[in-house]
Amino acid sequence: MTTTTTATPVAVRTRRWQLRIFAITWIAYAAFYFTRQAFSAAKVGILDDPSVNTVLTKQVLGDLDAAYLAAYAVGQFVWGSLADRWGPRVVVLGGMAMSAVAAMFMGLVPAVALFLPLMIVQGLAQSTGWASLCKNVSSFFPSHQRGRVLGLWSTNYAFGGLVASPFVGWVAYTLWSDWRVAFLAGAGVLVIVLIAFAVFQRNHPAQVGLDSHDEAAVPAEERPSLREALLTGVRDRNVRTLGLAYFLLKPARYAILLWGPVIVTERIPDVGKFEAVVIPVAFGVAGLLAPIAIGFISDKLFAARRMPPCVLSLAALVVALALFIPLTASGSVGLMVTVLAVIGFTAYAADAMISCVAAVDFGTSARAGAAAGFVNGCGSVGAILGGLLPGYLGGTSLFLGFAGAALLAGLVLVPRWNQRPAE
Repeated sequence: MTTTTTATPVAVRTRRWQLRIFAITWIAYAAFYFTRQAFSAAKVGILDDPSVNTVLTKQVLGDLDAAYLAAYAVGQFVWGSLADRWGPRVVVLGGMAMSAVAAMFMGLVPAVALFLPLMIVQGLAQSTGWASLCKNVSSFFPSHQRGRVLGLWSTNYAFGGLVASPFVGWVAYTLWSDWRVAFLAGAGVLVIVLIAFAVFQRNHPAQVGLDSHDEAAVPAEERPSLREALLTGVRDRNVRTLGLAYFLLKPARYAILLWGPVIVTERIPDVGKFEAVVIPVAFGVAGLLAPIAIGFISDKLFAARRMPPCVLSLAALVVALALFIPLTASGSVGLMVTVLAVIGFTAYAADAMISCVAAVDFGTSARAGAAAGFVNGCGSVGAILGGLLPGYLGGTSLFLGFAGAALLAGLVLVPRWNQRPAE
């Protein structure tokens, strides 16, 4: 009887802290998208603004995306390791502050020449979020629950991409008729969430008197050095494989994420600016459901094997990408929405499993941040192509190239079909 009465309050406290950390980290990563997507929403206004579109041409916008993504990739390799060393809190709060400041300057500074350094700062700031927050939430849950938990948690970036662009686009084009306001609106949202994160977040269970599910509570002097953490991906074959697959997958998702409104206007020239921003929401809505589905499937149907649902999702993505141009040739909004939804579901399903659940599982608890950072760093290198190529290419060649890359990603993962993470 004594054991029961003492265990119950601990279980209740554990559950409450799990829900609290899940919620605040989910909100935090979704909030990053309000400053990240501001540039995507601003593009349709920039290209229609004669005061800047002779300088900020479509090709230059692609170059700026590439600079942002290059900085993002560098940051991914570093910040996850620093989160292992210092804890997610300091890394994420610093990144949020940097991101908000960079976005505010892009909305206020008249000199478009400053966009390049500000996009680099934005890329470094945005890259503080994923690996650090993956480590944060995973430290509160045991590995046998992480497929479902991190699958559900990974809806944050689909949700962020879903609501951020329409919100900042609505503020910029409906309320103010000024593309610069998109940056200010995104920064305002992120500042609010920064304050909430500072109040409610904790790094690991030991900080609140609970048992840890991993090595996150080990004193800093006993944790892996920064050099050892950075070598996690280089030394581990599983992490390297995930990194390669993610490099091949990321271009397609980021092309639609960063260029969705422009792609829509090119395929359906009659739509207005706000409609062009809203139509790609289908991509995000489907992506919101995908991580939940694939996380549940990997835990329940494949007994914690992460690769089978990844490979199946990638196979479906290949078909959808290959058919994008012929299916949208009619200019039908309904068909565009449907195709984007299919691409969103399949891309986000594989993306969530590779970049979060599998990376954390195979990286081990002590190096979860470094492993997730390495995998996401590799993906971010691929994402550079997703930001750059739509500025120079279009039509069949672009989407067939993305389809070919997704096919290779699936083939890379097939040999790992039956592999399971260590508990």
